[in-house]
Amino acid sequence: MQKVGVLALQGDVREHLAALTALGVSPMRVRRPEELDDLDGLVLPGGESTTMIKLARAFDLLDPLRERLAGGMPAFGTCAGMILLADRIRDGAPGQETLGGLDVTVRRNAFGRQVDSFETDLDVSGVEGPVHAVFIRAPWVEEVGDRVEVLAEAADHPVAVRQGPLLATSFHPEVGHDLRLHRLFLDLLG
Repeated sequence: MQKVGVLALQGDVREHLAALTALGVSPMRVRRPEELDDLDGLVLPGGESTTMIKLARAFDLLDPLRERLAGGMPAFGTCAGMILLADRIRDGAPGQETLGGLDVTVRRNAFGRQVDSFETDLDVSGVEGPVHAVFIRAPWVEEVGDRVEVLAEAADHPVAVRQGPLLATSFHPEVGHDLRLHRLFLDLLG
């Protein structure tokens, strides 16, 4: 059985755990470096990216996370998780760090403030039929590297991307009952 973790420092942890469980996985909450050791994949949930990085540093997770990602561990980042996986941030908080791995530049809160949050249906490459996407103070991708595959766009910007074993969305697939993007992630695990 695939061993999948959900970074459980802040954000939509419970929703991702429920989605993975519904797909037959027994996910684990990840809060300590040693919990990364035997994982086949990791979900980086939506939440607040600057808070997640601060907590990852406080829990001594920052470098172990970077090492596992650089070593090829598959990961799925949603909203703030996309920001964490990005190599570059435009309009980030002063000194804001990321875990990196995705050769993209993201803009935080690109669609606006909380009141500008919205839902829409998107065509996502690799997923049959439209995906209902919930955008909550979401980022978008402003620049993609040569190895990055754009899977979906909204407002003329990429909002779902994949690079090797890394998958990221600007929106929150964990909020609804559509498990197809979580299934796409699990398929990356082999």
